[in-house]
Amino acid sequence: MDEIPRQALKGRGAISNLTSRYERETRVLADDGWGENEALTETVPTQVFDDTARSVLSKNTSPDVIFERSVNPYRGCEHACIYCFARPTHAYLGLSPGLDFETKIFRKARAAELLAAELRAKSYRCQPLALGANTDPYQPIEREQRITRAVLEVCRDFNQPVMIITKSALVLRDLDILAPMAAKGLVNVALSVTTLDRDLARRMEPRASTPARRLAAMRELTAAGVPVAVLASPMIPGLSDHELEAILTAAAEAGATQANYILLRLPLEIADLFEEWLREHAPNRADRVLSLIRQCREGNLYQSQFGSRMKGSGPVAELLSKRFKLACRRLGLNARDAALNCADFKPPPARGDQLTMF
Repeated sequence: MDEIPRQALKGRGAISNLTSRYERETRVLADDGWGENEALTETVPTQVFDDTARSVLSKNTSPDVIFERSVNPYRGCEHACIYCFARPTHAYLGLSPGLDFETKIFRKARAAELLAAELRAKSYRCQPLALGANTDPYQPIEREQRITRAVLEVCRDFNQPVMIITKSALVLRDLDILAPMAAKGLVNVALSVTTLDRDLARRMEPRASTPARRLAAMRELTAAGVPVAVLASPMIPGLSDHELEAILTAAAEAGATQANYILLRLPLEIADLFEEWLREHAPNRADRVLSLIRQCREGNLYQSQFGSRMKGSGPVAELLSKRFKLACRRLGLNARDAALNCADFKPPPARGDQLTMF
């Protein structure tokens, strides 16, 4: 049978359902003689499944990030960002990091309940939690599922500080929780802005909020007293890195006081998925982009070493780092301490607890 070439699907980032690294066989779309060589062009619907995890607190041991504990209400992400470093985790479930990752979403329906139990444990020591460090807590299905909101309600009740990472304006829905928490120094929100080009964003992160809506969300959060950071991530050499200063400037004007960036990461299956996407959506730039990425990764498309995996190495990466630092200095970003308040953490009384006299 002849293999049928995959085509980009409306509202999806990945072009193919690339076989994961754990599979023995490789799956391809083939013509069995009945399809008249028609390519797959229909919309792939999103399916939601239950995740039966017994814990929602994930521990991070990487020295490259500022948090040790995180909560992820969902596995998989409907935003469908082609570059998402979480894609390979779907292979653990026997699914593809390609289309499966963005169409087969696993919800942690008991996330709030499990989090409350873990925060009450005598062994727990308060530290900021990252909400959405792996997949976006405000992806489209959160509008109905409301799991992220329930998690935030627990954090509010416990005075548990939380760092939210998202690229969705849906975060504004929860301002009634976030604003009072911010007044106590318990929350900040980091909005990821990869590009200001709406057309590029639509192709690269098709179901995320538009760049303009993310900047508008920064303004509303700032007006409500919620500290805001901008993540110019990922920076893609030869495709979006020229926008670094413009992104930081727009975010600072919208109220952001903190900033960071990450150089494009292409671990495991993401390298093939990204190259496939690049040759479909930016064929004239593909070879140049891949060459620049290799120049930042010592000849490879990715390096996993701590200390360099986020920023890369070599002249191209060093120039990007210098540009970032100069822009932040000019715009006054990262000039203030953004530490969250852990001193007021206290589990609220639970049903059946003995009342205290003081």
